[in-house]
Amino acid sequence: MTTSIDLPEADYALLDSACRQRGISPTEGLKQALRCWLAQPEHGSHAAVFGLWRDRDQSSLEIEQDLRGTW
Repeated sequence: MTTSIDLPEADYALLDSACRQRGISPTEGLKQALRCWLAQPEHGSHAAVFGLWRDRDQSSLEIEQDLRGTW
């Protein structure tokens, strides 16, 4: 897949410099950065919390109303 992004010149200069030091293109640098970012635990956290409250006796609407009552 191909995509296009607009970077401020200062950001591109930093990216280009870092990539030159590593001997890679800015495109490859961005790919590597994106892979690292997506590998962080918070990007998979929805699976860890999905259904977390399924065993509660209250419905989600009741929980919401109780929480709003505390405001």
